[in-house]
Amino acid sequence: MRHQLGGRKLNRPTSHRNLMLRNLVKDLLKHESIKTTEAKAKETRRSAERMITLGKAGTLHARRMAFRFLNDKTVTAKVFEDIAPRYADRSGGYTRILRLGRRLGDGAEVVQLELVEKAE
Repeated sequence: MRHQLGGRKLNRPTSHRNLMLRNLVKDLLKHESIKTTEAKAKETRRSAERMITLGKAGTLHARRMAFRFLNDKTVTAKVFEDIAPRYADRSGGYTRILRLGRRLGDGAEVVQLELVEKAE
């Protein structure tokens, strides 16, 4: 039985799926906006919001956990120094999914996943 097992398989082996999601999260945090399919965006959003929450904690342990996932010093530093302070007063919901339409090749729903700008 699959009780309490969340997440999408995205029709890929586990190792490929994990690396692909890691790269999508890294690109989202680096460029603050990416275009991808809807299913990948929904799965990427889960990990990206976890990384930003770690950045808000700001501890050495949180930084090491984020680096373990992101595996990139510059992106990890950006999360902790630039992105996390933006959302200090926000408790979740750091990303937004905007639908862009269907892809011509296979008809997949393409979306833009972006970080929400801080409302002032």
